[in-house]
Amino acid sequence: MTGPDEAAGRWQWAGAEGAVLVYRDDTGGQLFFPLEGATALTIGRGSGCDVRLAWDERVSRVHAALERVGSDWALVDDGLSRNGTFLNGERLTGRRRLHDGDTFVLGSTSFRFRDTSRGATKLTKVGEQLVTAASLSPTQRQIVTALCRPYKHDDPYATPASNQQIADELFLSVDAVKTHLRTLFQKFHIEDLPQNQKRVKLVERVLGLGLVSRREL
Repeated sequence: MTGPDEAAGRWQWAGAEGAVLVYRDDTGGQLFFPLEGATALTIGRGSGCDVRLAWDERVSRVHAALERVGSDWALVDDGLSRNGTFLNGERLTGRRRLHDGDTFVLGSTSFRFRDTSRGATKLTKVGEQLVTAASLSPTQRQIVTALCRPYKHDDPYATPASNQQIADELFLSVDAVKTHLRTLFQKFHIEDLPQNQKRVKLVERVLGLGLVSRREL
């Protein structure tokens, strides 16, 4: 396993097979944390954590853990964190097995779990990028916020806002809303999903990555 560049605090990942966490630091720099050879690790703000998020004040000292389960990895949050852990847009209670491509959020930091040993595309420094708040235009951010508005109170029967509802809220034409949503579908790599699934998946990605918080809805 390639070691960290201790001066920069960054793990390098050159495409070797195995599980890896992909996330960004407070400057927006992309980091890779290989899991090969480990059996368990902790994530948090404290100095004793294996993956330390010292810059994120919304992360607890020991926030969550990853545990090896056979040939798989499980994400664990046993209630130690104050703000919770969100896996693919849903608050995690206990543990959940991770699959290649899953996203989870601790505080304001989002992670992508990749497992190249399962046949996924190998990772490189210029490979797939996580969508961040900085990569959304002001209008795109307003649109995804309006799209997520019905989920403010965690209603299990909520559905994404319609194009007309978004247009009325933002004083845009319906055609303009459709154009922006098509761009967002491409940005989040969900443009190939069936039409009736794209909007729900976009909400899941936006909330799961912490790009829109429920306080903003």
